[in-house]
Amino acid sequence: MINLKIGVVGIPGKWSTEVLADLIEARSGFRLVIDMAAVSLDLDSGQLLYRDAQGEMHDLSELDALVVKKISREYAPGSLDRLELLRVAEARGVRVFSRAESMIRLIDRLSCSVTMANAGIPMPATLVTEDITAACAAVKRYGAAVFKPLFSTKARGMCIIEDTGDDLALEAAVRDFSALHPMMYLQQRLNLPGQDYGMVFVGGRYLCSYARMSGGDAWNTTIHAGGKYAPFTPSDDLIALAERAQAPFNLDFTTVDVALTDDGPIVFEVSAFGGFRGALEGAGVDAAAAYLDHVLEVLS
Repeated sequence: MINLKIGVVGIPGKWSTEVLADLIEARSGFRLVIDMAAVSLDLDSGQLLYRDAQGEMHDLSELDALVVKKISREYAPGSLDRLELLRVAEARGVRVFSRAESMIRLIDRLSCSVTMANAGIPMPATLVTEDITAACAAVKRYGAAVFKPLFSTKARGMCIIEDTGDDLALEAAVRDFSALHPMMYLQQRLNLPGQDYGMVFVGGRYLCSYARMSGGDAWNTTIHAGGKYAPFTPSDDLIALAERAQAPFNLDFTTVDVALTDDGPIVFEVSAFGGFRGALEGAGVDAAAAYLDHVLEVLS
């Protein structure tokens, strides 16, 4: 048994959160799952307090480490605020996995894309704009575009807008999206073979890969939309590309989403957190255990 107090920031009751908490408890005898909605920061005292479901208070700054499995159920600007709270724990000597500043750069899809573009990572053709005319012109140029909220997971809030030749209908569709998301992020819709891939890294080191297969008529491969996991063995070149994509973010655990196109591989995004189920069901790899091994190695 290890003599460390390691808390898990996540969603109580959710599979990945509980699996990680179970592993930590088995190794240390300590278990604390932290819902950030019940965390308060007292800047005068420097205390970062969590009130658990039984009403007991825990000062997170007294822990040895915090492993962030999920900061919120869905990405939103408020997720950034939750990560800012964790910076206080870091300042008081608590090691946060991954570091709050690293995760902050990935919650906003635009921040992730700009970092990857600056690193020369191949991505789908992408336009970011508040200009309705520019967005319509991009759809015409692409033929069809996937419009994505800057804060979202599992393709929630995304939609496809196509150029059907009806300019008025095109503009109306773009305006509808813009009304919800003034800063529009749109990418050319690519002709993918019904699957893309998750490539898992722990401490910057490649662990495994798996495929996500689309389900039914869904245009995306997320499990949320009926997709399923399957085995996938990437080439050395693809592993090297994914490694380059995640390197600028300095994460302790991440999944890089990639796809193969007629023009070569592209990277969709680097995840701020990444999941365990895809690695387990698609590759037969216990990524949660591998992550905990990394955490303990760093803490030692």
